[in-house]
Amino acid sequence: MIAVAGEALIDLVPQGTGALAGLKPALGGGPYNTALALGRLGSPTAFCSRVSYDAFGEALLDGLRAAGVDVTAVQRGTEPTTLAVATIDTQGSAAYSFYVDGTADRLFTAPAELPAGTRAVSFGTCSLVLEPGASAYEELIRSASAQGVFTALDPNIRAGLIPDADAYRARFKSWLPSVSLLKLSEEDALWLGGTPREWLAAGPSAVVITRGGDGLTAFTRDGAVHAVPGEKVDVVDTIGAGDTVNAALLHGLSARDALPSEALAGLGTDGWARLLRFAARAAAITCSRAGAEPPYAAELA
Repeated sequence: MIAVAGEALIDLVPQGTGALAGLKPALGGGPYNTALALGRLGSPTAFCSRVSYDAFGEALLDGLRAAGVDVTAVQRGTEPTTLAVATIDTQGSAAYSFYVDGTADRLFTAPAELPAGTRAVSFGTCSLVLEPGASAYEELIRSASAQGVFTALDPNIRAGLIPDADAYRARFKSWLPSVSLLKLSEEDALWLGGTPREWLAAGPSAVVITRGGDGLTAFTRDGAVHAVPGEKVDVVDTIGAGDTVNAALLHGLSARDALPSEALAGLGTDGWARLLRFAARAAAITCSRAGAEPPYAAELA
């Protein structure tokens, strides 16, 4: 079982140009997209979050169930669902503004235990910023690591939600000793500061940086650097692309029985190349269609 911990929200995606373009609701949230992608790839997956009882919350859970994701660990609340309003630029890249005050996912509390059989837990995005839930997710990442569970972190920075950038950067560094795999975009890396080598020295066994259409690069503790180019595709938008990479990496590591942190060292050049190419191909498919619509396993066969 791979557990994904973090927010589920509704993306309001513009259907045209201009501030008053029509908005189409879409299921979203970085961790939600990661769980959905894992389910579609065929990995046994559980979602750990707090979801509203409102209509949006029900739709979010229905989407996970349709992908085969176990939602029994999801907490529920009467508060509304978080909304994220997307803006798409001419290259298909998305920026967001958020409506988060008083929403259900902010009130997540750390569970007493992870879903049975959990081998890895993935964390990221807004859930690591918005209190009081952020402290609960932080507690969970530390406890999972202490139990020997593989932990994956994608900060997926949303700067507009971070009131104190320096405090968040310090908090990010404090998580690294509990992280097995750190994945982040080039933009996130620049915002956070530091280098892959510095982050590796703090704890992770591997760091993967996404470079948009230019591909992915993995850095490992043995000093190796593994890079693959991006897959060429007509980009509709990039919503969910990074989340698809998260899922593909975890799915691929699970398939190779490489989820124990020490097993990453045994992947080797060929293993990393295959894993990164798989993730790049999965992300490209997501970019080729509107919204966060990650591929199914059959599309990557």
